[in-house]
Amino acid sequence: MIDLSTQYLGLKLKNPLVPSSSPLTGNLDDARRLEDAGAAAIVLPSLFEESVHFEQKQLDKYVHSQALGSYEAESFQPVPCDYKGELDNYLDHLHHVKSSLNIPVIASLNGISVSGWIDFGKELVEAGADALELNVYYIAADPEHDGKHVENRYIELLADLREQISLPITMKLSSQFSSVANMVSKLQKASANGVVLFNRFYQPDIDLETLRIKPHLELSTADEALLRIRWIALIRSRIEISLAATGGFHQADDIIKALLAGADAVYLCSVLLEKGPEFCTELLQQLQNWLTEHEYESVQQMQGSVSQSCAIDPAAYEHSNYVDVIKSYRR
Repeated sequence: MIDLSTQYLGLKLKNPLVPSSSPLTGNLDDARRLEDAGAAAIVLPSLFEESVHFEQKQLDKYVHSQALGSYEAESFQPVPCDYKGELDNYLDHLHHVKSSLNIPVIASLNGISVSGWIDFGKELVEAGADALELNVYYIAADPEHDGKHVENRYIELLADLREQISLPITMKLSSQFSSVANMVSKLQKASANGVVLFNRFYQPDIDLETLRIKPHLELSTADEALLRIRWIALIRSRIEISLAATGGFHQADDIIKALLAGADAVYLCSVLLEKGPEFCTELLQQLQNWLTEHEYESVQQMQGSVSQSCAIDPAAYEHSNYVDVIKSYRR
């Protein structure tokens, strides 16, 4: 029997497949379907601090408006006793998922202030999260902010949160750092338990009729997986914390490549939105078939065996790959 288990963030997972933040993990019935299909853990949708603050401002505005024109009402501005805001609903969902599933549940947090990261992080810990994913999602558009400023934003946030929280913490990174390897190394020194490579920056669109900026959601494609696989292979032997691959993993072949490169877990999102939670079962079967055909006894046996330090041609992950690709083109 092939052992599909892996270690991620200090958690023992029954296999490497982890459905990431999406409407599926935000719905209890779908979360159950994911577990039934073989998912080893789930990442909840992100709790956005700015959404919580906006909701509170709207509520304050509503309550204040009730008192306008009535002196007596100024001291009586009721909020329904059963009212639940976004934070309450998120914590309730986390609690229900934890009590309903037998797999680890990773909460995701997207904050905008140090106090928000810390206060909400504590709430998520108390609600029963098994680990915390920090989804910083920072666009460095200010020309006055150099690369060091951007990096320090991540490091200081992690350090501040680590002083308050002992739960495993993983940081979701973009690929736009000048030195991804150096950044991961700094996060390891700042006591991160893992990193997730890579966050996808959704690109806003322009409506040509209204000239307004509008959100534009585009699901990942399988072509995106190679960037994640390459960087995991490059840094696997250089760091000791957990590595998760996310973005573009639609088929078993790419999942296998990520594991060979050194990933401890592979996040799934777009493919499950397109094909449904039950597709996890098919991916796991294909993974097991490949391991059997190639005479592996476990996932851990093959993990990292084609990382840069172990590859037959280590230089192929770096500049020589560029040269070979250019030379290989044929019209």
